[in-house]
Amino acid sequence: MNASIQPPAAELRYLSRADLIALGADHSDAFVQAIAEGLALHARGACVQPLKPYLRWAGADHIADRIIAMPCYVGGDNPVAGIKWIGSRQHNPQRHGLERASAVIVLNDAQTNYPVAIMEGGLISGMRTAAITAVATRHLARTDFTDVACIGCGPIARMQLQTLLEQFPGIRCIHLFDLSRDAMLAMRSQLGARFPAAGWELSASAEAAVRAADVTVTCTVADAPYLEHAWLRPGAFVANVSIMDVHKDVYEKVDKVVVDDWDQSNREKKIINQLVLEGRFSREQLHAELGEIVIGAKPGRERDDEIILLNPMGMALDDMVCARHFYQLALQRGVGVRLPLL
Repeated sequence: MNASIQPPAAELRYLSRADLIALGADHSDAFVQAIAEGLALHARGACVQPLKPYLRWAGADHIADRIIAMPCYVGGDNPVAGIKWIGSRQHNPQRHGLERASAVIVLNDAQTNYPVAIMEGGLISGMRTAAITAVATRHLARTDFTDVACIGCGPIARMQLQTLLEQFPGIRCIHLFDLSRDAMLAMRSQLGARFPAAGWELSASAEAAVRAADVTVTCTVADAPYLEHAWLRPGAFVANVSIMDVHKDVYEKVDKVVVDDWDQSNREKKIINQLVLEGRFSREQLHAELGEIVIGAKPGRERDDEIILLNPMGMALDDMVCARHFYQLALQRGVGVRLPLL
């Protein structure tokens, strides 16, 4: 869609999760297209993306207990600005029966800087993260891959697997592992009927799942690494979505390390940041940012036996390009609630 965002006079459009689903946000195609376009804009410098601050206070018992502000301006043919405000509490599912993370996205017209939309951001956040994995898999996995390991079987994992299965019909087996067997059974039940061409194996350990896979996706809330280089078969691709899962020496031993954004990745004492502080990794040792590969400035996979690691911190840019798509679609179809701003 190339139509520019033109805000009605002092008016907001509110989009709930149900509205977004009505616009197609429960399928991966729109997200994959938007993310590929966003990564290209990132590689060409057509965005402004300050480092996201993490808000924490007393009583934050887990690394996932925080609220993050993620602002971004996206240029190109259809400029837009906005922010995602995403909160998380590790105890939400057990104590409150809620998803661990919640979010809202605010979009602003780039000409007036007036807000034009506010929308539920949890679905967009999860599906855009899965779309990053899909775009990366196109460039970094072997073209003939058939087996996928998914470590962790929560809501993020469900969106990751749904997206991979929608985008790569050649997948033949999903190797699941979660500390909870019930979570593995639930995942198989939720997705198995929708994707009957794929087999669903409940693995006895994370190691067993990873050793069996061509593509591994981490979807945990781990705060310490467990995934070892010895588990990775030649030609493996790892999408380290949950960031803290992969041991430090894996970054040093794989053939290529790719991130979405170097500055975003090298902070907050995440594994890459720890390696940099210890003098064991640097920007010069990084193979590429993913957008550079998308536009062809850097190569993706070059050999079948390469082991490649993606470390995607997640960018506000990703949320804005996806939110922009659904806002424009909502305007065209008259979806959502119009709210007076003044």
